[in-house]
Amino acid sequence: MSARRQLSDDERINWLRLARTDNIGPITFQSLVQRFGSAGAAIDALPELSRRGGKARAITVFPRARAEDEIARANGLKAHFVATGERGYPPFLRHVHGAPPLLCVAGNLDFADMDSVGIVGARNASALGLKFTRMIANTLADNHILVASGLARGIDTAAHEASLRHATAAVLATGIDHIYPPENERLHREIAERGLLITEMPPGTAPKAEHFPRRNRIISGMSRAVIVVEAAMRSGSLITARFAAEQGRDVFAVPGSPLDPR
Repeated sequence: MSARRQLSDDERINWLRLARTDNIGPITFQSLVQRFGSAGAAIDALPELSRRGGKARAITVFPRARAEDEIARANGLKAHFVATGERGYPPFLRHVHGAPPLLCVAGNLDFADMDSVGIVGARNASALGLKFTRMIANTLADNHILVASGLARGIDTAAHEASLRHATAAVLATGIDHIYPPENERLHREIAERGLLITEMPPGTAPKAEHFPRRNRIISGMSRAVIVVEAAMRSGSLITARFAAEQGRDVFAVPGSPLDPR
């Protein structure tokens, strides 16, 4: 294994500032850090880059005080911001095109280094679908495979509950402190204590529709394979499957009745 990255406190603040700056997505972030050698140097260069680019207004960098507050809020929740290459950042994910520069994580950070398989599927899953999900998750857990899912109702919940005794990771579309769906409050708390919570969103972020596809690309990106259990044609589960295929991951589908829309 290659040597881990370890950011200083000041570097972590600068990484978060650059990552949170408007119009600086993950790909631009990586390009800027590679070009200037550090996030701090990239931040210093942004005004001149903006001027050369002919922008009417200079880029407004995410304020340092807000970045410090975000990190402090995460720490108060027993969570941490980890950068690409640091302990707690899934190694498979770092090689995905457009991977988040930083993740907010809580729980057992060593789980991030485990081989992972994503399990996703219908929120309104059938009883047989839920039963089969538990069987798959149990088998993976028994073989020391981290089960990754999205903490949603239905298949996700079954996958987490069955694998929690060994290793499970819940990837959130919200802040690490936001419980969604509300009925999974206990499961959210148990995963924070015995598993791994992962999000790229700031603490306090409520669920929004556009956040869920971003969450899904993390589930597939951190996993060696994705298993889909019952999914409607227009569903987040199939978005995850598409991301997995684009990322070069294996995708497995649990067969069901051809008369079932899932």
